Amino acid sequence: MRAVDTNILARFYLRDDAVQGRVAAGVFSAGDVFVPKTVVLELEWVLRYVADQPENKVIECLAHLIALPGITVEDRDEIEAALAHSRNGIDFADALHLAASKSCSELLTFDDRGYARRAKKLRLKPPVKVPNR
Repeated sequence: MRAVDTNILARFYLRDDAVQGRVAAGVFSAGDVFVPKTVVLELEWVLRYVADQPENKVIECLAHLIALPGITVEDRDEIEAALAHSRNGIDFADALHLAASKSCSELLTFDDRGYARRAKKLRLKPPVKVPNR
């Protein structure tokens, strides 16, 4: 099994470099590829903020990635949960942090984007809370 870095995935999805895009496609068609969840998180950031892709397209891309045959994604259940939460308005990174914290009693944040309010409205677990100031 071979692991891939974010730039392999970015070239595969963006097709902004013909040569590297073909090489990346060959890596995936050969199968037996491992994608660390940190790479998934970084890919989401690259697609949204570097490649300026709309959020819904980025979420579709990540869903496509984890469904590819021959691909093993680290903590796939957490990635799937994060994708589901993202479809409900939670930032993907926040959603992944929450999914990775599933065995905790709560996730603390300073709530700079209304994360705790949205998570509470959606009844996400563990609860997302702002610590007392």
